[in-house]
Amino acid sequence: MIGILGGTGFHRTDFLGKAKEIEIETFHGRVAALRGKDFLFIHRHGMDKKVLPHLINHRANIMAFKEQGIKEILSITSVGSLKKEIAPKSLVVPHDFMQLTGIQTFFETEIVHVTPGLDEDLRKRILAVAKRSGIRVVPKAVYFQAAGPRLETCAEIDFLKDYADVVGMTMASEATLAKELGIKYATISKVDNYAHGVAGAVPDFDSIAESASEERADLKEIAKGMVEGSR
Repeated sequence: MIGILGGTGFHRTDFLGKAKEIEIETFHGRVAALRGKDFLFIHRHGMDKKVLPHLINHRANIMAFKEQGIKEILSITSVGSLKKEIAPKSLVVPHDFMQLTGIQTFFETEIVHVTPGLDEDLRKRILAVAKRSGIRVVPKAVYFQAAGPRLETCAEIDFLKDYADVVGMTMASEATLAKELGIKYATISKVDNYAHGVAGAVPDFDSIAESASEERADLKEIAKGMVEGSR
C-alpha cells in the first residue's frame, strides 16, 4: 500500500478504485483520509480544502501515514517556477529541497539529527511511470519552501532563483518529517505559474488558485501507475 498526499490540484481518488472515508487519531491531531485497497489518501489542506498552507498540521498528516503502516508517500504539490525554461503546466520531479525557517520535527524532547532528503528509489519509480506513460517531466529540480501564506516579493524571487528551480509552501516540511519516521517520500510538482518577476510575471492569488485547482489527466496517470506498482 502506498500513501498519497494530495493538494489543491489533486483531491479525487475515484479513478484509483473504491475508497472508504476514515479518521485517524494521532498524538498530533485527527486526520481525515480515504483508504482504498492499495492506497491511503490524505489531503494536506483537509478534505474540505480549507486549511491554509501555513496552518497545515504536517506532523499529524505524516504520523497518520505511519500509524496506518504506510512505508512510502507519493506527494503531489503545486509550485511556482523560478526559471523561465520551466514553464507553467510543466511537471517537475524534484531531487532536493531547501527550507531555511519554520522547520518542524517530531523530536522535541530528545536530540535526533536526521539528514533530510527525498527518496531516490521512489523518485526513479515516478520517472519510470511517467516515461512508460509518455508523460514529459522535468527530471531534476530544487524545491524551495517559502513560509506563506503571502506570495514572494520580486527581490526574494531574484535571490532564490540562483539556488532553486521551483518554490512552494509545503513539501520540505513533509519530506523532513517523513524522513524522521523512516517513511520514503518523493514528490511531483505541478507548475502553476511563473514566480514574481520571472518572465515578467506579476502573479496574483486568484489566477494561481484557478490554475492549481485544474485537474490533470497526466497526474492521475502517474498516481495510478504508482499505486499499481506498489502491489
